[in-house]
Amino acid sequence: MNDTLLMMLIVGLVVSFAILGMFIWGAKTGQFDDGDKMMDGLLFDSTEDLNDAVKKEEKIKESKKEQKKSESQK
Repeated sequence: MNDTLLMMLIVGLVVSFAILGMFIWGAKTGQFDDGDKMMDGLLFDSTEDLNDAVKKEEKIKESKKEQKKSESQK
């Protein structure tokens, strides 16, 4: 009886940590980013709003590149 309970606990923990790891990986690699955000914005935003959004996305990409460079230099 105790062996079964211990086995279920270990399997549950392994599965939980695996799911947590996949979630963290997905969050870090941008899997949850909205890919259609810019296309839907064409329907509702003005040209100025779209240009601001593009500049913001470029700044985000540049900052990610800078973070990778600084991490690789360490």
